[in-house]
Amino acid sequence: MAGLFESAGDGSAAIALDELEASILRSLEVQMLELIGPGPGKGGDDPLAALFAEGPTEAPSDPALARLFPDAYGEPGQPVDADTAAAAGEFRRYTEIDLRTRKREDALHVVRALDGLEGEGGVLKLTPAECLRWLGALNDLRLTLGARLEVTEEDEQGLYALPDTDERKPLVMAYLWLGGMQESLLDAMAD
Repeated sequence: MAGLFESAGDGSAAIALDELEASILRSLEVQMLELIGPGPGKGGDDPLAALFAEGPTEAPSDPALARLFPDAYGEPGQPVDADTAAAAGEFRRYTEIDLRTRKREDALHVVRALDGLEGEGGVLKLTPAECLRWLGALNDLRLTLGARLEVTEEDEQGLYALPDTDERKPLVMAYLWLGGMQESLLDAMAD
């Protein structure tokens, strides 16, 4: 079970992570939290105002964030007309805050679960609900790494052939490892 999920029955899963794997995954999730940014303010904020808060209307300029928070209308990377851009902005304005919150919560859930291993590594057992959070968090990491590596469907196979001297190799290894984890989690949930 080294670094991949196995079925624990009834849609739940288990994964054995050694100390290094847990540390790498935790580090990646903490970086994801930093990329997503802090959540809405707490404390003295008016809860009713927070309920009606509006998000941004423009797509993020960072390619990784644009991949995590894509426009709802139009094709990625293709020009759109003014009506489509306006509709995408309106959709973003009312949905991005909640989407960021969910992505932040998924990443935090994974970090907290890994913190429970106390730096020694071990086996994590996930309920079906926890599996969904992990699946979301792993997907977000892969999307981010894929954007940073500028991965397309056509060149994904070429990632396996990168020489060890390529500076992208550590990110590629993480990208491929996360893909294996994601696939094994989907298989485990289906069993």
